[in-house]
Amino acid sequence: MNNSVFLHIVERLEGFLGKLPESMQKPILSELTPLKELFLQQRTPRFVLTGSHPMPLLEFATRLFSDEHTEPSRETLTGLFRWQTVMLGHHGAVELLDARGADEAALELIREELKRQPADLFFFVAAERAAKVATRRELERLEKLLSWNNEFGAPAKLIELRASGADAAETSALEEAARANSPAIRVSLIGSYSLDSSVRRMLASELPNEARVEMVRMSGDRAAKQEIAEMLVKSTSAICAAIGAQPIPLADLPILTTLQLVMVSGIMYVSGRERSMRAATEFVGALGANVGLGMILREGTRAALKFFPGWGNVVCGMVAGAGTYAIGRAATVYFIEGATLKDARRTFLKSRKRRVPIPGAKTKALPKD
Repeated sequence: MNNSVFLHIVERLEGFLGKLPESMQKPILSELTPLKELFLQQRTPRFVLTGSHPMPLLEFATRLFSDEHTEPSRETLTGLFRWQTVMLGHHGAVELLDARGADEAALELIREELKRQPADLFFFVAAERAAKVATRRELERLEKLLSWNNEFGAPAKLIELRASGADAAETSALEEAARANSPAIRVSLIGSYSLDSSVRRMLASELPNEARVEMVRMSGDRAAKQEIAEMLVKSTSAICAAIGAQPIPLADLPILTTLQLVMVSGIMYVSGRERSMRAATEFVGALGANVGLGMILREGTRAALKFFPGWGNVVCGMVAGAGTYAIGRAATVYFIEGATLKDARRTFLKSRKRRVPIPGAKTKALPKD
């Protein structure tokens, strides 16, 4: 599944929003925005490497981003001091800009690159202890680069990476600079970590939504994958609840069904699989949820309730939201937590009882089952 499917759904939703009460439009948009950022505006993460450590760029990528089965490779050498696309096998790619050792002419090239594509995060890898002069020069460059990046985009964060053998207890050059008169470094610095693959597990939480999905797929961090899946399920369920509460019998069926399938395919993608509407349909069918005759009967009953004003619409919305939530929870359990299909079905049946509030609507709680 490519982004054109999701784009089509988003366009239909945004057109649908104009028909809703004003009190509901803003809450639904707040649920739709993170979904657009995560899956429609999705892009590779962008990192700038600074400092005075002489480690080659691909070695840096290997130590930080790859596992034992993956050897990073550059698509094409686009020139020094420019963004480089580094492929990480089937896991994805990152954009790296090596700014180490830049002179004044090279800094102007980097400035243009940051203007074209601001970085999400800067890494600083200091030289060996004997090269303090080089480190000071790199700190001055780093402060300048951070200021430029913040001028062209959202403020980037900064992580110091300690090479092998570095003393973790020793005060780092960045910490010293932050304590001194270096506001750009002080504001951006979020911590100091060892240069190994463990640091990539925390990177996703520090990246903007547009770059998080690719980072999470590469990280292997189940908790990070679950966090994005939960966001996807929560927002999709809330949107489906709002659509389901509108008094338009049967007209919303296609968009509800497609939203549910897009949600499942998104969870599949976050887990490391390829996005596929067909595979999502097969999974939902295996759950026995909203497929074939069962879907027609359940959704037909839900649509019929809309002919009863007031409480009927509320019930319809909650049914649509709860069904979507149940499918999303089952997909998370199966694709991300590694549960069996039997456990996924059990999760689906249990989760259908969850009450999903309708965004922006003041409704009375339904009686408990």
